[in-house]
Amino acid sequence: MTGKIYEVRFHGRGGQGAWTASLLLAQAGLMEEKNIQSFPAFGPERAGAPITAFTRISDEKIQLHSSVYEPDVVVVLDPTLLGPAVSKGIQEGTKLIVNTDESADAIREKLGLEDVETWTVDATTLALDVLGRPITNTAMLGTIVKATDVIKLESLFKVIKARFEGKIGELNADLVKKAYEEAKMG
Repeated sequence: MTGKIYEVRFHGRGGQGAWTASLLLAQAGLMEEKNIQSFPAFGPERAGAPITAFTRISDEKIQLHSSVYEPDVVVVLDPTLLGPAVSKGIQEGTKLIVNTDESADAIREKLGLEDVETWTVDATTLALDVLGRPITNTAMLGTIVKATDVIKLESLFKVIKARFEGKIGELNADLVKKAYEEAKMG
């Protein structure tokens, strides 16, 4: 990653933890002594409203202060958001990570994309099994780690256990691990 700014764009709905996921990813990068940025973009703040969050991680100082227009990774926490906003800015080399039980081919077809490396994980089912709630943000972080080399899994575990203390932290770390193991590239 030397000299490169790695940019991640998250798509979710208010209350799903997209911005929290962005922050946790950035904090894991900071733990690895990388330079980071994390920020949200949303309209009216209300549960269920579409939101976008962004993370930048780099070995070098980040002097860019804008939204992410050509992301290295696009992460979709809620598959009902699959549409033009998700595919905007996807280019050669962008990785698409989607919470879905559908195939990668079906996702690319929905978005009108062809040669995009697409990762899928049924984060909703995993979150329900592990947490008892359909909160998918930490599961999606496990998939990001599997699909990229932007941070180490151990750094993510430490950050999650610091953010969510006790049993909740342990359960979220378990969810990350399960998503990491079950994520598929298609």
